[in-house]
This record gives sequence, structure tokens and C-alpha cells, in this order.
Amino acid sequence: MTILTEGPRRVNWMGFLYIALTILFTVYGQLVIKWQVDLAGAFPAETTERVLHILRLLLNPWVISSFAAAFIASLFWMAAMTQFDLSFAYPFMSLSYVLAMVLSFVLLHEPVTVNKIAGTLVIVIGLVIITR
Repeated sequence: MTILTEGPRRVNWMGFLYIALTILFTVYGQLVIKWQVDLAGAFPAETTERVLHILRLLLNPWVISSFAAAFIASLFWMAAMTQFDLSFAYPFMSLSYVLAMVLSFVLLHEPVTVNKIAGTLVIVIGLVIITR
């Protein structure tokens, strides 16, 4: 669905929705994996225990949901690629870092530093510049 905006420019809302859903499912998967890895504890030193540790994680329903989310994100990305050039759409994926940083602070209580905030601002400014 294309909506006419000021002048001859058209905004492809469905394409942007596909990108947004790609980002949301990607970030969901990353947050869930981090949450479950933290709950599982430190990575064991012994090889046998490492394998069992990874197998337990791979069989964890939450981890499985994160893999499903990655697959769904891929489907939405394919849909987005029918709407935009890669060189236009791909920079929007940097918003996944911004969203992951904010949600990891809120949900996982990870620290947010001045450097992270400054870097995030650079990403957002870069996205604005590259998509103009």
C-alpha cells in the first residue's frame, strides 16, 4: 500500500511494517537467548558438561521460540526486500541495536553508559542521513 505524501514522494507503509516486524522479532530472539543463557549459568569448563549445557539450552522452549522468531524475522525481511532496495532497507536494521540496548536496560538491567548512548545517537543520526 503506497500513500502519497508531500510532492511526488510516496511512502510504502507495508514495506516499513515488514522492516519493523523484522526488527521486533530479531530483538525478541536476542533478548530471550540472553535471558535464558544467564539463567542457565556459567559455561562449564569440561567438554562433556559444555555439550550438555548447550543441549539443555537448545531444548529450552524459550530458546526454541527465539529460533522461531529468527525464522519469522527472515520471512518479514524477504517481504521487505520485495518493497525496497537492500541499500535503502538494510540501514534500518541498525535500529535493532538501539531497541536491544533500551530493552536490555529495562528488562535485563544491563548498564547503559555514556559511550553506549553516544554510539546509539551516532547510529540514529547515520540512519537519518543515509535514508535521505
